[in-house]
Amino acid sequence: MITPRFAFVPVMDHEIHVTEWGDPGNPALIMMHGLARTGRDFDELAGAMAEEYLVLCPDMIGRGRSSWASDASVEYSIEYAAGIMADLLDHYGIDRAAWLGTSMGGQIGIHMASGKDAGRIGCLIVNDIGPEVPAVALERILSYVGTLPHFTSYAQAESWLRSAYAPFGPAGDAYWTRMTRTSLRRRSDGRLTLHYDPAILRQFTDSPQEMTAWDRWARITVPTHVFGGAQSDLMTPGILDRMRHSGPKPAVTLLEDCGHAPSLSRPQDIAAFRDVLSGMGVECSTTA
Repeated sequence: MITPRFAFVPVMDHEIHVTEWGDPGNPALIMMHGLARTGRDFDELAGAMAEEYLVLCPDMIGRGRSSWASDASVEYSIEYAAGIMADLLDHYGIDRAAWLGTSMGGQIGIHMASGKDAGRIGCLIVNDIGPEVPAVALERILSYVGTLPHFTSYAQAESWLRSAYAPFGPAGDAYWTRMTRTSLRRRSDGRLTLHYDPAILRQFTDSPQEMTAWDRWARITVPTHVFGGAQSDLMTPGILDRMRHSGPKPAVTLLEDCGHAPSLSRPQDIAAFRDVLSGMGVECSTTA
């Protein structure tokens, strides 16, 4: 069984915590998490893909073990995050990488694949996000992300996570125990809370234009695939239909028992992901 390595990489005046899986000489696969999550969300999928790829799962700034923004109004944005990721690719000597992005991670992938860094994205796999965030879904996100919960025990936190993230899809006890361990940090009063800076919501108030990116979607030419939860309030049927018929015109895999956003952690989901990625026929490389 492949075990992960952990690194702190200096990028743009930040320390980016990266979970590394697999041989550095293998083709590169980036897995970027959602808004209030961390790179450890991909442990099951990354571990399964590590025989074939160098899998990098960063914690974006303000999340996990990475540093927090010094200027939240600027640094908590999709554009700034894309800059961090371009520099991170440079650090690892990666010319071209496959990209999996869940929610916010998909938005960062869309940004990179449609701009000056497009040549560095070998293929784009977007997990339950489109070029538009529905207002109802945005209101839901704002309602729960801005106020950090606190817990007196890991057991209490696990119960909360199982409920709050039930839309990730069915999963076993081992998954939720692992998710709890990698989702929490201690506060100064000794209680537990989630591993992110609540100021990450500034990207919605200070960079609202980033929540609509159909112009960028139209410019994407790399092979693209969309995973989504059939019960998701972010990947609505209307948005998904427009995605299918514009820009890269991706194929779509819908997981019927998931909402926002599928964890892609179950054996059948990992197999589906592997089939999609291998079928995209993209060569990714490092210069290291």
